[in-house]
Amino acid sequence: MIYHRRSLLGFGAAAGLLALPGCSSLPALSLTEAVKRLLSLSSQNAFAELLQPNGFFDNQVARIAVPDSLGGSRVTSIATALLRSRSIQDRLLKQVNRAAEKGAELAAPIVAETIRNMSIADAAAIINGGPRAATKLLQGQLGDSLVERMLPGIGNGLRLFDNDIINLVLSQATNIDFASVSRDVTSKVSDAIYRSIGAQEESIRANPQATNDPLLIAILGVGQAF
Repeated sequence: MIYHRRSLLGFGAAAGLLALPGCSSLPALSLTEAVKRLLSLSSQNAFAELLQPNGFFDNQVARIAVPDSLGGSRVTSIATALLRSRSIQDRLLKQVNRAAEKGAELAAPIVAETIRNMSIADAAAIINGGPRAATKLLQGQLGDSLVERMLPGIGNGLRLFDNDIINLVLSQATNIDFASVSRDVTSKVSDAIYRSIGAQEESIRANPQATNDPLLIAILGVGQAF
């Protein structure tokens, strides 16, 4: 699989902070470290997919829908037919999903740093939790910070790739607040990132042997309670 090299630079550098030393003595490793390894691998796999060209657009889990205000009930009657036309909606769909990639570039190192520094009160509960328990923990610790950090990049991304379509929409439709559109898209991108990380976590839990990580295999593979 060939990844978008420039897009992965930021995450690659931050992901290095998450590298956990391999140990031959599994009993000495903590459940906290296992949770961090699980999240580290899940997030790396998720961003590796999302930061490819069309990583959101081609991903059924992560694809971002066009905001209602760019084709919904809040547009003028004159602009409605234009905005809802298939050609315009297709261009807008690609636009918001390409902007999502810009947000993900900013999100990746934030996620990596959060995993590295996160406090885990009850690692056993996370290990024995649902298939996406660790992702829920990560989302809870990040709070709204991911949206706030991604917002400028996504706003720029919405204008950058297909500026003609954005100018056309803004000139033909009234009552469209571009700042609100940017926040709407950013919120959807944040949710998509967590869905993607969660899907990767669920996959790892289902088949920890595929990770070749002795700690994850030992702790997730036996299905025992701690």
